[in-house]
Amino acid sequence: MNHFKNCDLAFDGYTSRLESGIPNVYSTLGIPLFLGDFDMPKRPNAPEAGPKSIPLSLSESRLFGDPSQDSEPAQLPVPTPKLPKPIPTDTQTLYIELLERLKGMEFDRTFGSLPGSFSRKSKGGKENWYFRTSEGARGREEFYVGPDNEKTRKLIDEHQTSRTESMEITADINRMASMLIIGGCASVDHASAKVINALAASGLFRLGGVLVGTHAYVAMGNMLGVRWQSASRTQDIDLASFRSLEIVVPPMDTGVWGTLEALNMGFLPTPGLDPRSPSTSYAIRGQKLRVDLLTTASRTGPFSPVFIPRFNASALPMPYMDYLLEGNVDGIVINGGATLVKIPDPARFGFHKLIVSEERPIIEHAKATKDRAQASEVLNHLLRTRPGDLELAYDRLEAKGLHKRVAKIIRQHLSQEQGIVAFLDRRSKA
Repeated sequence: MNHFKNCDLAFDGYTSRLESGIPNVYSTLGIPLFLGDFDMPKRPNAPEAGPKSIPLSLSESRLFGDPSQDSEPAQLPVPTPKLPKPIPTDTQTLYIELLERLKGMEFDRTFGSLPGSFSRKSKGGKENWYFRTSEGARGREEFYVGPDNEKTRKLIDEHQTSRTESMEITADINRMASMLIIGGCASVDHASAKVINALAASGLFRLGGVLVGTHAYVAMGNMLGVRWQSASRTQDIDLASFRSLEIVVPPMDTGVWGTLEALNMGFLPTPGLDPRSPSTSYAIRGQKLRVDLLTTASRTGPFSPVFIPRFNASALPMPYMDYLLEGNVDGIVINGGATLVKIPDPARFGFHKLIVSEERPIIEHAKATKDRAQASEVLNHLLRTRPGDLELAYDRLEAKGLHKRVAKIIRQHLSQEQGIVAFLDRRSKA
């Protein structure tokens, strides 16, 4: 709670009625704050507390504002939004080069062990590439590769002609990742990077997994060419996915619990509120490192864990997760090496963070504040650099009937963000 109206401020045995704008800075000054009308102990001959204000001393008047005067009560200055620090252009160029290298490496990992050939087909009025396996025990199978564009054709050509040893490729990727850190890109802690890399190697992101939460926020900054100024340190690894996968991919075995267990880091399934329900979280006893699995849910529930067969694990359904997962992009998690991951579309991430901030219980007030700070920085940056992305993300909010809720949160908690408020005003008049 940042502001209270018509509150009774009790100090030194007196009560003074202040009309507005009481920040919670009083508690840090050792001044008790009381809400409502309470019977206060008074000194002998102390004046009766009532609707009339007691004159304030000069120092008190400067701090609180004197309600006996006609002037407005003193207001604390509104903080300006934090601006991210730009990453140098040459570092951004190197990031793009590393991203393409990782995508090529992932492509080889996906199709490299399968005998077969690529073919182009027309489907739904669009040209797409597919990989068809040779005759085998499972028969001939066909898997979607990607749309017919320059990037997909380049990956296919490199896959068919590449003879480079994987160790050389890995060493080169590690060098590029180190150069990105030197150039200003943000990295994650070693333990988180180790877990994310193992999950990526198991095929989790190829099977529709998306990195969400603060680790996605960090990777998003590198992708956008900036380094965020908001606090972003956490060891919670949040992974989300739709319940089913629409695009068929090559057969692969993956299991979240088996992958974490094989790391020998001490991960254990964390029981939920209902001990009869399967675990959707994994943690290391005595440490803050934690992996949470999330999935989509209807607005009315139920919100009990859902088993995701392709992950061989259960995930916790979360409201509005479908909005976040509908649009995702490739990103890189950096720590000495580099891991290709999927992260949400930045504009959707920002709006979704605002919704999440209101879903949190009161005990997670600090996390809600962090959610809004991250949303503010992402949305403000996109307003300056990619306003069209915000328009598209807001269009989808309207389609899902979430725009009024997001607008209310912004006006309540981010009212000082003039650019974002102006964006809302324009959209509401459109």
